[in-house]
Amino acid sequence: MNVADTEVIFSLLGKAGYERTEVMEDADAILVNTCSVRDNAEQRIWGRIDTFQKQRKERGAVVGIVGCMAERLKDKLLDTRKIDLVAGPDSYRTLPALLADIAPDKPQINVLLSREETYADITPARIDKNGVSAFISIMRGCNNVCSFCVVPYTRGTERSRDPQTIVAEAEDVFRKGYKEVTLLGQNVDSYRWKPADRPEVNFAGLLEQVARVSPELRIRFSTSNPQDISDEVLYTMARYENICRHIHLPVQSGSDRILEKMRRRYTREGYLERVRRIREILPDCGITTDVIAGFCSETEEDHRLTLSLFREVGFDYAYMFYYSERPGTLAARKYPDDVPLEVKTRRLNEIITLQNELSLESNRRDLGKVFKVLVEGPSKKDPEELCGRTSSGKMCVFPAEGRRAGEYAHVRIESCTSATLIGRLV
Repeated sequence: MNVADTEVIFSLLGKAGYERTEVMEDADAILVNTCSVRDNAEQRIWGRIDTFQKQRKERGAVVGIVGCMAERLKDKLLDTRKIDLVAGPDSYRTLPALLADIAPDKPQINVLLSREETYADITPARIDKNGVSAFISIMRGCNNVCSFCVVPYTRGTERSRDPQTIVAEAEDVFRKGYKEVTLLGQNVDSYRWKPADRPEVNFAGLLEQVARVSPELRIRFSTSNPQDISDEVLYTMARYENICRHIHLPVQSGSDRILEKMRRRYTREGYLERVRRIREILPDCGITTDVIAGFCSETEEDHRLTLSLFREVGFDYAYMFYYSERPGTLAARKYPDDVPLEVKTRRLNEIITLQNELSLESNRRDLGKVFKVLVEGPSKKDPEELCGRTSSGKMCVFPAEGRRAGEYAHVRIESCTSATLIGRLV
């Protein structure tokens, strides 16, 4: 989502006469687009502010913090006297004016959240390197207010984009040669467009409209919430081959007690029922997840329930973290962060070890199979090899043999690691 927002920022500043540079020492303005989901992301920014300060002092460059950290820590950032601009996620249209108004001892700030802003009329300035995959934001904000999550406080309430603008953006990137789009939202399954003069469009309807742009354009989406992903979405995916067979379905915990404390609006059994329906309707669908180890009051039994859920589902991959308290959230106000760091770390490592085993098992099941792979570019380890993803989201590496980024290739899988499928062109 930060990539998508950054592309909006580049577009808005480009129209105002700014040119992008890859070299910080050449920049008149240094803007850092930030995330607040985990404490580690914010700590990295605090660590870099002194680097930016050197550019500010030696060359007079202006330094701005934009995005979620700007929204959450506006006063603290300005109190450092090392920041010239602070802009929240809904204020990017004002960036040219804010930059123009910066003066010595006159920092600029705009952190007003909006109930309407979606940047639907902005054509993003694509910054990806391979020209194959593009991100399209279909909605902003979140209404779920999970107790551990800072997003509703930094990105505001949920609002959806007009589907016509989303389809037009997909058509535009396809004309420019892109072969894949990822539809982005904090909870894509709650997408709703309700115009007064036209029928309502839900996420399944939007998926279908984007899939019809071209059968050669792959469609991905992120993120789904377990309580909201509907059978209608699954059947839509089944009807269109170009909608990728991959669903990212964050579980966060396998314990009903912890799920309730997290304010996740599903139970363990409800989550497993959704997994069963996915596999009934889309037998070849990859399922990945997010999990938090060591949430407030988590016991060894709660942890064992998470491990057993991982075994029962057999996730293809997982994003795994230990709990870091986010100031201002319900959990920070209401629940003590009472699981010792060493216990969090040990539980996280146990989940990681298990998931590595599950990922390897999942990849071994693909040995001998042939997959249609969208080539993304050269492999990081060997320029004579290419890499790309299967429809289910698995990374695949294979000899180039004249193929190029943006082409489709049929690859037979001959070996694997826990992270990668290794094959040859058919």
